[in-house]
Amino acid sequence: MLDTAARQVLARPLADLARLVDHPRVSPNRLTLLGLATGLASAAAAAGHLWWWALALWWFSRAMDGLDGPLARRRRAAAHTPETGAGGFLDITADFTVYGATVVGVAIGATSQHGASWLPFMAVLLAYYVNGAAFLAFSSIAERTGRQRDDGRSLSFLGGLAEGTETIIVHSLWLAFPAHADVIATLWAAVVGVSAVQRIVAGARDLA
Repeated sequence: MLDTAARQVLARPLADLARLVDHPRVSPNRLTLLGLATGLASAAAAAGHLWWWALALWWFSRAMDGLDGPLARRRRAAAHTPETGAGGFLDITADFTVYGATVVGVAIGATSQHGASWLPFMAVLLAYYVNGAAFLAFSSIAERTGRQRDDGRSLSFLGGLAEGTETIIVHSLWLAFPAHADVIATLWAAVVGVSAVQRIVAGARDLA
């Protein structure tokens, strides 16, 4: 829901930052992998009750995730080369891995330290799974049938109530307030569930 507005606000700062880090040793894929590594470290820190470390690592991970695309576009523009899709594939795979790992890490930390229930976190993972299946299936079929949505990203994204910006905010909240992580997860699972239904309906309508 907030992704379009967030991308408009952050486009210029990220482009400027991409210019600053544009060095031969810094590649978009290395930024993606750095975001993956720090995202997994955030999950491990949460599991070990190192909540503020987990939050800092989460933000750094998402900053790398936001920076790899602008750097890739800058490199392609300079070299006049087309997009291959390999970077986008790596990026979305890393995102799914980090999102899932963070849910598990928070669940381990919150249940062991604060006696939280596992059920809300399992519901979040299920909702993530359905959402991912819906938009990845749509992207693949839309590409094959010429009905893709082009917003500058590697895949055709179906909008919804829960998008990347909301995910960053909610994951930040349960890392900052782990004693209430299960309550946050319960509400988030409901929001992501609604978003999954939205994507299924929208995808079916677009492809009909």
